[in-house]
Amino acid sequence: MENYRLTAARYESMNYRYCGKSGLMLSEIALGFWHNFGYSYTPDGKLMEERLPSDYSRCRDIVHFAFDNGITYYDLADNYGPPYGSAEECFGRIMADSMHTHRDEMVIATKAGHDMWPGPYGEWGSRKHIMAGIDQSLKRMGLDYVDIFYSHRPDPRTPLQETLQALVDIVRSGKALYVGISKYPAEMAAQAYEYLAAHDTPCIVYQGKYNMMVRGNEQDILPQCADNGVGYVAFSPLNQGLLTDRYLDGIPSDSRMVRSTFLDKERDLTPEYLEFIRSVAAKAKEDGVTTAQYALRWILQRQEVSSVIVGASSVDQLRQNLSAIRK
Repeated sequence: MENYRLTAARYESMNYRYCGKSGLMLSEIALGFWHNFGYSYTPDGKLMEERLPSDYSRCRDIVHFAFDNGITYYDLADNYGPPYGSAEECFGRIMADSMHTHRDEMVIATKAGHDMWPGPYGEWGSRKHIMAGIDQSLKRMGLDYVDIFYSHRPDPRTPLQETLQALVDIVRSGKALYVGISKYPAEMAAQAYEYLAAHDTPCIVYQGKYNMMVRGNEQDILPQCADNGVGYVAFSPLNQGLLTDRYLDGIPSDSRMVRSTFLDKERDLTPEYLEFIRSVAAKAKEDGVTTAQYALRWILQRQEVSSVIVGASSVDQLRQNLSAIRK
């Protein structure tokens, strides 16, 4: 076991918000595991066959720092890594080594629905996939239950009732305390809220992409959440790092724009977008904060938002993001 000593005053520096009309409170800043908690790459871009000790130490230190500073919500999914499953495995090891005695102070969320394993049952929203997904996730993390289990995306082929009933049964089985949905269009979200409420398993949270550059959810999803007593959790608050100071003077060679398949210079860093990012940076400077801190504060102004998920590749990066909290 790791010799880990908690910071006694950790809750004093964080704000907490109720998740919709549920009794569950979430830290305003959540730690996301989409990237940064998988395996390292070799210099030629190949994935390491196993986790390096230095990688594990870095991941553990980030989780410890998060918890020491009042972050209680930890956001995972079965296919986070890379490779798939490795983020949950890493988190499970951290829990076993040093965090297990604090399980009841943590809100741990995971998801199923994106591609995870080969074959016809390895993704989407069938009962077959959802049930296998929760069981595999619990095994990887070494947990008896998660606090929130999400349907990670809508399935256009599986009857929605089948997916939703699987969520109901997961709660009834004790494998999750609450359920949520992610990236559902408004029409399907409305059906989900109605079905889950009718089966005594209300949807307490919707997770969607929301930031100063991606604001589509303002038109329908956010008002719908408010009307249905559903909390909103925002992911990609810095739009894959674009809403930082990194790209103001060009594209760094080690940036996500270079390494990631999710960003494209021609699509995501147009002259218009760059001009917008520079205007945000100027406003942030006037306020005496970084561009990232300004962008996080902008999201937290919305009353519908229960928590904002941030990624972190280092303790220093997470420390900077936490400075966005206003006490």
